Amino acid sequence: MTQLVETIADLRAIRWQDPSLTWGLVPTMGALHEGHIALVRQARRDNDRVAVSIFVNPTQFNDPADLEKYPRNLAQDIEMLRAENVDLAWSPPVNEMYPHGFQTSVIVKELTRPLEGEHRPGHFEGVATVVAKLFNAVQPTRAYFGQKDVQQVAVIKRMVRDLNFNLDVVVHPTVREADGLALSSRNSRLSPGERTAAAVLYRALSVAKSRFDSGETDAAALRQMMTDIINDEPLSRIDYVSVAHPDTLQEFTGDVEQALLSLAVYIGEIRLIDNMVIG
Repeated sequence: MTQLVETIADLRAIRWQDPSLTWGLVPTMGALHEGHIALVRQARRDNDRVAVSIFVNPTQFNDPADLEKYPRNLAQDIEMLRAENVDLAWSPPVNEMYPHGFQTSVIVKELTRPLEGEHRPGHFEGVATVVAKLFNAVQPTRAYFGQKDVQQVAVIKRMVRDLNFNLDVVVHPTVREADGLALSSRNSRLSPGERTAAAVLYRALSVAKSRFDSGETDAAALRQMMTDIINDEPLSRIDYVSVAHPDTLQEFTGDVEQALLSLAVYIGEIRLIDNMVIG
């Protein structure tokens, strides 16, 4: 039976009923989909108990309109979690996570500067701060994240190492639709025409990977072919296209042996991200 709680006190009362049990935490912002459920199922396989947090974190949005429009459906989310036999669903209100006078934040420096960090100022400070709070509240044995948010994963792994969190970060491969579109809560905001157009992200990544596997190793050429494919889609608008080092996220020039291909693209008004590792 899934227990739904809002306060940290109630969360901890359940979490520490039996300290010998292992706990897996799946942090989410709700609007759950099969990508989240894949994380839940992995957590269920690995742990005695599973907790899922549902919290639309205001501090990681640099656009107030994006925060306002972010999809929310708590009742449906809870039904999905109950179907997966999740033990604990934690959905705190904003004032539980950020009480009056809150003034502390977590900053991961180098990894947050390129890519999403450059295009969404303050985003990763919000992410790192809220994830640190989630980890401190739940104190899980393992925490689960999706590869789609590859820079977020890198930032969280660095924070865990640097601040000595006593947990393992588990990364699950990106879950995709039949046409390759990475599952995302934002996909629900796409019109039917935009949903069809959104497949261009995966198509661009796949073509670049195929060309790399066939011998094209120049970073600029790979970047350009992804750019050209996306620009051929009338509903798309590029935010960035990147061929970067998989660990440092710094852009490559010249030939590459291994790289992270990543991109952020607006389809209509909806900003989508995706990535693929080559080599």
